Amino acid sequence: MSPLPGGVGISGLTVYDWEAADGLCGGTPHMHLVCSEAYVVIGGAGSVQTLTTSGFADTPLHPGDVVWFTPGTIHRLVNDGGLRLVVLMQNSGLPEAGDAVFTFPAAVLADPHAYQAAAALTGDQAAAAHRRSDLALEGFLALRNGGLREFHTAAHRLKRELLDAWWIRWRDGPLAAAVTTGRQLERLKAGDLSHLGHGEVLRLERPERRLFGMCGRLDTYPVPDPPARPNRGSLGSPHPRPPKEFF
Repeated sequence: MSPLPGGVGISGLTVYDWEAADGLCGGTPHMHLVCSEAYVVIGGAGSVQTLTTSGFADTPLHPGDVVWFTPGTIHRLVNDGGLRLVVLMQNSGLPEAGDAVFTFPAAVLADPHAYQAAAALTGDQAAAAHRRSDLALEGFLALRNGGLREFHTAAHRLKRELLDAWWIRWRDGPLAAAVTTGRQLERLKAGDLSHLGHGEVLRLERPERRLFGMCGRLDTYPVPDPPARPNRGSLGSPHPRPPKEFF
């Protein structure tokens, strides 16, 4: 099956409505290292709290709004009532492969085993997700007073062993999609219309089970596996030289 357009991921999200220690309802603060994330608001109201090196912000969310942010943005969804979103994730498959770091307190971030234990949803998943959210909120509130650079360093330390696997997902997903478009353009310029004869309509079935996600209950649509790629020169190695049509 062909991947979603541009190699993105898509989920339906009903934001948690449980109350946190600061009196707000919503999701678990976290950050992505290499994935941008977009929200299309389809119901309810709320906001997304963000923290970057530029400071803290609270962006309102209402039906019809489209909001997105880039890697390095710590974000926390706040639910003021019935907040529902369609979430688009860059680099389809990378978020599910671990491209997220919770804003746990510094002592937890410094210990990989403690971090994994705090992040895991074991036993009663709803209770575990709530505990995880409370712990991440504790760290998030501390980060609003400073320490963001140290958090970035800790996040890299926790995830650096996954980078080669992430690279392969990027190569076989969004990079492959961009390269395909480049080749189609080259063919069109040469008068070759052959790819137009391979049009198709695809459908992802709605997930049967709603997951406990970072920010709410998730309908995560499965990411189609890309076709197996032979080890072909520059694109088969962890440090490729992209083909000319990629630029």
